[in-house]
Amino acid sequence: MADAPRPTRRLRSVRARTTVGAIVVVLAALLVGAAAFVVVLRLVLLDGVRTAAESGLEQASARVEADGAGVVSGYEDVLVQVVGDGGSVLAHGDDADPPALPTADESRWSHDGERWLLVADDVDLPGGGEATVVYGVSLEQTDAAVGAAVVLLAVGVPVLVLLMGLVTWVVTGRSLRPVERMRNEVETIRAARPDARIAVPDTGDEIARLADTMNAMLDRLDRSAEGQRRFVSDASHELRSPIATIRQHAEVAAAHPERTDVTELSEVVRSEALRLQDLVTALLELSRLDEGGIGHRRPVDLDDLAFDAVARARGAGRVRVDGSGIAAARVLGDERVLAGVVRNLVDNAVRHASSRVAVALAEDGGRAVLTVDDDGAGIPAGERDRVFERFVRLDEARSRDAGGAGLGLAIVRDAVRAHGGDVAVTDSPLGGARFVVRIALGG
Repeated sequence: MADAPRPTRRLRSVRARTTVGAIVVVLAALLVGAAAFVVVLRLVLLDGVRTAAESGLEQASARVEADGAGVVSGYEDVLVQVVGDGGSVLAHGDDADPPALPTADESRWSHDGERWLLVADDVDLPGGGEATVVYGVSLEQTDAAVGAAVVLLAVGVPVLVLLMGLVTWVVTGRSLRPVERMRNEVETIRAARPDARIAVPDTGDEIARLADTMNAMLDRLDRSAEGQRRFVSDASHELRSPIATIRQHAEVAAAHPERTDVTELSEVVRSEALRLQDLVTALLELSRLDEGGIGHRRPVDLDDLAFDAVARARGAGRVRVDGSGIAAARVLGDERVLAGVVRNLVDNAVRHASSRVAVALAEDGGRAVLTVDDDGAGIPAGERDRVFERFVRLDEARSRDAGGAGLGLAIVRDAVRAHGGDVAVTDSPLGGARFVVRIALGG
């Protein structure tokens, strides 16, 4: 039974993180916006109250200067006082009983839980003397409006944030639902169903492209796994043959020592051991190439490697090897790997030639072009791609005894590709096969 998803795992999901991130960002933006709105609203309302207070003060001051301090006694719903030089209240409105109000301009004053905005102006009394007219307008409506706005924002912001979080959670969940479905489908793909693939939604969006990419990846993995299985099977078969030969001769020698020719037995063991050694060496080389096993790249004189391979083939004395077409060419790469490329191509040509092999090297279009020709049976056009596959031996051109394990040309192809080049096989002017390697010049 599968374990239930733990809360910590759920909180780490993309859906949860997206929702929490959106809530935090929106909440911060709304809090800043709400605070700014309250401040601006208060300033606007205060400015309106201040304008009203100054207008009322101007009228009251004009009346006091014209008719005396007593005219303010009829003012209601506002605070009006006429304060003398000594701070005594000369006259006041109905709601402005003594003591004297503050005479500083734009003062705040609280009375019976109500706040007022006070403005003041100096005036000349009709009978002589000076006084200060203090005029106050209530801030009750301003405070009420600001308080109502704060309450509405305190309720509306959390509700809006929760609603936005819910919408984000739902929308993100629906957007990620195909991803979760693909995850479940990939999880169910087992070795028993290597051809299983993910259903691609018809949305045409990033999710569909992700499904296409995952299917392409599964195709590559399937091909790689199949190649590895085939490689292991072929390698096991190739290793089994020399081991079986050595074992068979050893068992015969042990059962009939009087009939055993030591020289013949040692020759068989030596040849089969060399065959095993060559096979293991080739397998290790292919493994290194599969892992990108190109060593430190440095300038390599490809012509020196070609001359060495020609001299080695001439030493065998089996066929005539022509190296007169080799010209100077320098590439950037791993000298050991490139030497193996040239040697494998020349050995392959010698193995299948009737009497002649020609090796040439030239520069063409910024690349070094190495050609190896033989006058053998050639390679049919339909087999020219397959000849570079691992453990492939063409019946009409190869045999296990003469053609090895079928890894030499595979090593050539992988090594050349690792150097950014290409290799191909065509018809040779000599009548057999021509192998052509192209690698960019360097150094």
